[in-house]
Amino acid sequence: MKQNIWIWNHYATNMYFDKAGRHYWFAENLIKSGYKPTIFCASTNHFSDKNADINKEKYIINSLNDIPFVFVKTPDYKGNGKSRVINMLTFYKNLFPVAKEHAKTYGKPDVILASSVHPLTLVAGIKIAKKFGAPCICEVRDLWPEAIFAFNKSREKSIIGRILVAGEHWIYKKADALIFTKEGDTDYIIEKKWDTENGGTIDLKKAHYINNGVDIEAFKKSKSTNTLDDIDLNADKFNVVYVGAIRPVNNVGNILDAAALLKNDKNIRFIIYGDGSQKDMLDKRVVDEGLLNVKMKGFVNKQFIPYILSKSSINILNYSQTQYNWSRGNSSNKLFEYMASGKPIISTVKMGYSIIDKYKCGIELEDSTPTELANTILKLKNMNKEQYNTLGANAKSGAVDFDFKKLTNKLIEIINKVVEDQS
Repeated sequence: MKQNIWIWNHYATNMYFDKAGRHYWFAENLIKSGYKPTIFCASTNHFSDKNADINKEKYIINSLNDIPFVFVKTPDYKGNGKSRVINMLTFYKNLFPVAKEHAKTYGKPDVILASSVHPLTLVAGIKIAKKFGAPCICEVRDLWPEAIFAFNKSREKSIIGRILVAGEHWIYKKADALIFTKEGDTDYIIEKKWDTENGGTIDLKKAHYINNGVDIEAFKKSKSTNTLDDIDLNADKFNVVYVGAIRPVNNVGNILDAAALLKNDKNIRFIIYGDGSQKDMLDKRVVDEGLLNVKMKGFVNKQFIPYILSKSSINILNYSQTQYNWSRGNSSNKLFEYMASGKPIISTVKMGYSIIDKYKCGIELEDSTPTELANTILKLKNMNKEQYNTLGANAKSGAVDFDFKKLTNKLIEIINKVVEDQS
């Protein structure tokens, strides 16, 4: 009998509409390997206004390419305030009756894979898995609450901070297995002295690493079928491309600073795709500073990203060095899309457990100043063809290690281990 794998991700709603994403690709490959995955997510879509039409039901089930999506009723919200917290709490609360009803009709889970960002999904996964006598794998895609402390939303020594850390410790202790998406995330457990070697209760043998990645087959198909008729993208220029959010942590203003230093080089063009809280300000800068070598393209549908990256000369992985702890690595989805494009990468931060360094597919900056970025762009532009092509080839071959077929095989090994330990 095929094993039922329940995948819980509050924010997987957009994966249904995009037909893409980490858990969509996990589910797709689990089916090919003989498993029965089901994705549980919120009815509201964090990434757009396109919500699941749930009416007055507790939940609805829609299938996409043989993957059942269970949309759990949650209230609409805007921004990151109180209404979003209510949305999280409602998802947590409603998972309990929805799981019970779903199991009556479709059978109980053999394994629950509960995925963050927020920890309530993991708490629900542990509690409900126990009711069903099934193991729970907790997947931590961002070290929460460390990220909150990094952005000064709360302080670790505050009452709320202590509660959050205590809850995090409880999750790590109670989970049958842990999956981290950054290679160095287990260092956090050691730093906290929560591991058994430091006298704690968490055996690091149950901690695993599965990064984000890319569906290479889908990437290739999209590159050739979802094309853009864009005069800027298709011009015979040295295209420096950034794709992603435009927020303080992404530090896109630094790219504009570098562009200002290079605006006399008529062959270099900066093409920036994305939206966010700083886009209007940066649009104004482009006009006010006469940056004719910068093209701000705004939001772009994900289906066009493979084609866009195929037209790049360099892809910029652009972040603020100070607004995040990069010592444990990087799990950015776009890193793997950049690699799959087969083009050199510039990272504006020096990372621990560096994938760029491991695969020799680009350059990480030490100081991330506009001058250093501008000089690195010129270095790659003037590099001899063989060296430049080697960086791109390394990126492309490195992406194979992060193809979701391979990543799903790692997940299956963990599933088999927790099921074996449970029996």
